[in-house]
Amino acid sequence: MNKNYILITILSLSLSSLGFTETLLSTNGIKLSEITSNLSEPWGMTFINDDNILITEKTGDIIRINMKTGEKHSIDHELNFFYYGQGGLLDILYNDGYVYVSYSEDREQGKSSTSIARGLYNDQKIIFENIFRAEPPISSGYHFGSRIVIKDNYLYASIGERGKGMIAQDITNHPGSIIRIHLDGSIPQDNPKFTIKPKWLPEVVQIGIRNPQGMYLSSFDDEVYISNHGAKGGDFFGRVEFGGNYGWKIIGWGGTNYIGTKIGDGTAWKANFTKPLWTWTPSIAPSNILIYNGDLYPEWKGDVFVTSLKYKTLYKLNFKNNEVLSQDIIFEDLIGRIRDIEVNSIGELFLINSNSNASLWKMSKE
Repeated sequence: MNKNYILITILSLSLSSLGFTETLLSTNGIKLSEITSNLSEPWGMTFINDDNILITEKTGDIIRINMKTGEKHSIDHELNFFYYGQGGLLDILYNDGYVYVSYSEDREQGKSSTSIARGLYNDQKIIFENIFRAEPPISSGYHFGSRIVIKDNYLYASIGERGKGMIAQDITNHPGSIIRIHLDGSIPQDNPKFTIKPKWLPEVVQIGIRNPQGMYLSSFDDEVYISNHGAKGGDFFGRVEFGGNYGWKIIGWGGTNYIGTKIGDGTAWKANFTKPLWTWTPSIAPSNILIYNGDLYPEWKGDVFVTSLKYKTLYKLNFKNNEVLSQDIIFEDLIGRIRDIEVNSIGELFLINSNSNASLWKMSKE
């Protein structure tokens, strides 16, 4: 989209009765209203109810925000997180009184893992216990993933390959996979290891993934979908397939290594691997995704929203009958690198950017 044809309006409205200043951004019929600011590298968010949302800051805090006033409250925890590179506190999910957090855990001698903890929600302090740790711990600040969703009382999580490439094909390790566990961390006895993939680790349901930072449970078909960072090209949107293999690093979905060399033999996809539903070359650096099913914007029902870090853009995929028909740009370069998108019970959409001085935004149509 040519930015010369985009009208961008920035308004500061003094709301004396509420005691704060609201920033509004608008472009091509889309309006962004700032709920709160001064967030430190926010990564994930989840609604407790329509009036309160929890946000993780990669730097270590869990923040509860009042959606009516923008007031922030920090919730104490004792997670042994590793803030380095792409690591820190990552995704967060509230479900039935519990809070689930994925994070880079500080293990031993500079090594870390993508780990998942849960704790009973408390306004002041949450006592977390680990329910999953990706093995082995690795000395790297790259590619932790990681998003979490709950489907039918199973927790799914995306685990990055930590920049180690072919480890995503090593069935004796967790990095580069999608895992599925019970909500208490125990292992479902119908996972692939016990049915079709006896050599796999018991938590793993899919392998061959690079750095999956987006995951969403579709209310239309009850399937779990992911977004994944490729290398220099080859980002994709696709479905989680039980016992499937996306092929990293044998294939790169149309991308190349950052130095320009081929990934594998240069083939974008091979018949024995899971095929993505949509790919981006060059890379857009997708973070989280959302498949919209709200009543507020019925024209968007079934469409996939994709947040982009690299191009600071919110994309929308026209997704019908398990096929992506086209892509639209909702807006670009308004709020910086876009990290996460969420929806409340009435269909309103909310975004966070990933800056060190970031904000929570409400998106609406003018």
